[in-house]
Amino acid sequence: MNTALAFLVTLGILIWVHEYGHYRVARWCGVRVLRFSIGFGPVIWRRQARPGATEYTLAALPLGGFVQMLDSREGSVPPDAAHQAFDTQPLRKRVAITAAGPAANLLLAVVIWAGLYWWGVPEPEPVLATPPAASLAAQAGVLAGDRVYATAQGDGEADWHEVGSLNEVTRRAVAAGMDGEPLRLEVSRHGHDSGRLVLTLPLHEPLDDINAGTLAHIGLVGAYSEPVLGDIPAGGAAARAGLQPGDRVLRVDGQVVPDAQWLRLAVRERPEVAMAWQVERAGQVLGVTVTPARVAAADGSTIGRIEAVVGRPPTLVTVRRGPVDGLTRALAQTWDDAQLSLRMFGRMVTGQASLKNLSGPVTIADYAGQSAQRGAQPFLAFLAVVSVGLAVLNLLPLPILDGGHLMYYLFEGLTGRPVSAAWMQRLQRLGLVLLVALMSLALFNDMARLVGAS
Repeated sequence: MNTALAFLVTLGILIWVHEYGHYRVARWCGVRVLRFSIGFGPVIWRRQARPGATEYTLAALPLGGFVQMLDSREGSVPPDAAHQAFDTQPLRKRVAITAAGPAANLLLAVVIWAGLYWWGVPEPEPVLATPPAASLAAQAGVLAGDRVYATAQGDGEADWHEVGSLNEVTRRAVAAGMDGEPLRLEVSRHGHDSGRLVLTLPLHEPLDDINAGTLAHIGLVGAYSEPVLGDIPAGGAAARAGLQPGDRVLRVDGQVVPDAQWLRLAVRERPEVAMAWQVERAGQVLGVTVTPARVAAADGSTIGRIEAVVGRPPTLVTVRRGPVDGLTRALAQTWDDAQLSLRMFGRMVTGQASLKNLSGPVTIADYAGQSAQRGAQPFLAFLAVVSVGLAVLNLLPLPILDGGHLMYYLFEGLTGRPVSAAWMQRLQRLGLVLLVALMSLALFNDMARLVGAS
């Protein structure tokens, strides 16, 4: 599935689920739905079973959708249909209809995660690679091959949570980084006689950004992988040095190579520097001189590269849970994702996190394409995460979003009277301006990422 198609499928599913939540609850509440639209702008497809029934449309701009209900504030309502208008419904029904869209997106995430856990999700086993030298994991004493069994956030008597995959360790590390609390890892280490160790990542300050560099700063850069070479294209530094696929790298300049990540870091740090390698090939130990080529990195710096696949694919474990446990874990995962999204939005609003964390359609399309290329399960997991993000975004108290309308209803519930039409119009205009600014900033961040990656 290419990027454009994956993006359209992602948007189509998320928008349909969101709008169907509004539509279904409106129908349950006896409200007449005039139009159910996916997209905005010119209509390219429409269907209506009979006059007076709901009209279903597909519009040219797929960046959203809407459910148009009978409402006296938007048009005339026949007296005999007044009981079917949205604005004549009791407060509890209007709240339910408005909240149903975000709730449907959260429900979609729960269903996806539950299905994945019931079916079984292949994920890297929780065995850590060599952390970068200046990272928090390196400060904590993490070594290549350390296997994580459980994590605990914070100091004192925090609860320990067992982990079954590296992805779980990563999610808990990001959550701890958001809160600015230390993360303790219970690990076993090959050759250590005293059983399991407890290592503490010193996450004492909240992270400003959550991006590709965050995990490098923490030090959780990937799963353990043996230092064995894979494909070696002709003409590269590895080929010129006489290296071959299947070579196991034992030492570099006299230092033992613990894993593939250590080797990658050593190569990156020594562009155009001759390195003495010891490799094992067909049971024999050979000496090879390797000089990495100098190439430009995305941040403008120069790094070394040998033009070879370094490391074998990490060992995967199938994370599978029973019916009750899978559903419980799906609810917990959805809740964790929602909390993480909400905390990030809050920290961006208060200036504690960079606005560069805000992503727009270009970044979402890129991630959608990448996850789809890896298979159905990664794509579904991506869909679940974005669905939660969409739910949280819609629940923000911006006047034009569902969260803004819920604030109107909160005011009405507390005062006994609705927001006046004049104030409603002012707030809707303000909400539109804020939403356009938000979308513009997200698009600007997308373009900045593209320029930085080019």
